[in-house]
Amino acid sequence: MLKIHEIREIIKLIDQSSINEFKLETEGAKVTLRKSTGTETVVVSQPVVQAPAAPVAVAPVAAAPAAAPAPAAAAPATAPAAPAAEEANLHKIVSPMVGTFYSAPEPGKPPYVQAGDKVNPNKVVCIVEAMKLFNEIEAEVNGEIVKVLVEDGQLVEYGQPLFLVKPE
Repeated sequence: MLKIHEIREIIKLIDQSSINEFKLETEGAKVTLRKSTGTETVVVSQPVVQAPAAPVAVAPVAAAPAAAPAPAAAAPATAPAAPAAEEANLHKIVSPMVGTFYSAPEPGKPPYVQAGDKVNPNKVVCIVEAMKLFNEIEAEVNGEIVKVLVEDGQLVEYGQPLFLVKPE
């Protein structure tokens, strides 16, 4: 049975290649990965032989984030409207690839940026490591970092917002 981290590695490799579809059948599990609309990767797992471990391991990961927004939606309508209006005016620095987010150049060193720091378009704000390559991500805009949206060492997806910046 494939482990979640093995599936994530396969997804990373396929996302950065020209492969559009990948099928793997091993140890009683069948995994099919397909790119759709250019950049999005879809994972479908079907047990071939009775193997409940794959669907159980994948289902909680997908269900946990979906369950979190429900309580927030139950809050009064005026509370979410104000932050949503503020976020609309903010620039999002997004991850250009699937990889691991690092806020500092080395472990134990201070982060590139923190909330409140001023940035310019050429300022390195973080590193995204993909396939043992460390890619410096630049701010792309003049402004002030309002919020860091991910934690050091967290796996990030293509297009996932990393920072919110108040443009100048």
